[in-house]
Amino acid sequence: MADEEGVLTDLDNAGNGAGGPVPNGADTQPAVGIITQYVKDLSVENPSAPDVFQWAEAPAIDVQFNIAAEPAGHEVHEVTLKLTVTATSARGTVYIVDLAYCGLIGMRNLSEDQAHAFLYAEAPRLLFPFARGVVADAVRDAGFMPLLVDPVDFNGLYAQQLATRRAEEAAGGQPVAPVTGNA
Repeated sequence: MADEEGVLTDLDNAGNGAGGPVPNGADTQPAVGIITQYVKDLSVENPSAPDVFQWAEAPAIDVQFNIAAEPAGHEVHEVTLKLTVTATSARGTVYIVDLAYCGLIGMRNLSEDQAHAFLYAEAPRLLFPFARGVVADAVRDAGFMPLLVDPVDFNGLYAQQLATRRAEEAAGGQPVAPVTGNA
């Protein structure tokens, strides 16, 4: 904004002359964000087609998921939410969907504990609705009613797994996984 003499000054949120952007490299506030998200791998199998479309019984659905995080650059991690959905009946396998849904997560100025919690709890929570949509579309495109995977409490599961790992570590087991490990 220009003052009376036409010189530009930085303004804070209230419009005062103090504050303004911090020069590059001087920002010390924690920051996280999703840079992009994408399907890394998708496999849909319909092994019993075309016979499966004449089976009357409803299939049993098994949903498994796994979370991984790997460094992908300076202050960037790739979080992978892997979902495997298997539908079976007494007659055989109805369908199988394997999805690796990823997000590139930018993070800076976080402690290791904060970064680990974000990568293994909050990031999967943010990615899940989109992965759920991909699975629903894949099942529909395989010729079945779309499957809406039930919501998952990633934060609760993270807290539970962390407590279990810390108890194992205290008992002489493996230490808690670092930020770059698998959950």
